[in-house]
Amino acid sequence: MTTPDGGRRLTHVDATGAARMVDVGDKEVTRRVATATGVLRTTAEVCAALRDGTVPKGDALATARIAGIMGAKRTPDLVPLCHPIPLAGVAVELEVGEDEVRVEATARSADRTGVEMEALTAVAVAGLALHDMVKALDPAASMDAVRLERKEGGRSGVWTRPEGR
Repeated sequence: MTTPDGGRRLTHVDATGAARMVDVGDKEVTRRVATATGVLRTTAEVCAALRDGTVPKGDALATARIAGIMGAKRTPDLVPLCHPIPLAGVAVELEVGEDEVRVEATARSADRTGVEMEALTAVAVAGLALHDMVKALDPAASMDAVRLERKEGGRSGVWTRPEGR
């Protein structure tokens, strides 16, 4: 959105600077897909326990996957100004590496606004749940690099994260 002088106008504030939810009522309903990723950094011992299923709290990967899906569904309750949208699907994948777990979430919908925040929330909540499950083994584990990788749908079409960013 731009101002008459060509500058960018913030979409989530009104003319007085007060926060508002953007009115998407006139936008076209389109298929929306967004994928986000993040990384839980931990130890080789924790990753071995995740692979072997010997985490003391139970099936950490399954718990994180379900938590991520639940997080996506609750995004408008957690992130102010997000529209509640009907999710057609949410997939959360966890890949255990040598000393990290990569988390990827894809959210899908057909609506007037995108599902980027749902995908990002799914990654963040899955990472938090995973941290909770392994914290007895590694209290220094950390979740980082939560970012949008790709989105499609709506007026802007397809966007993919530029290489190296």
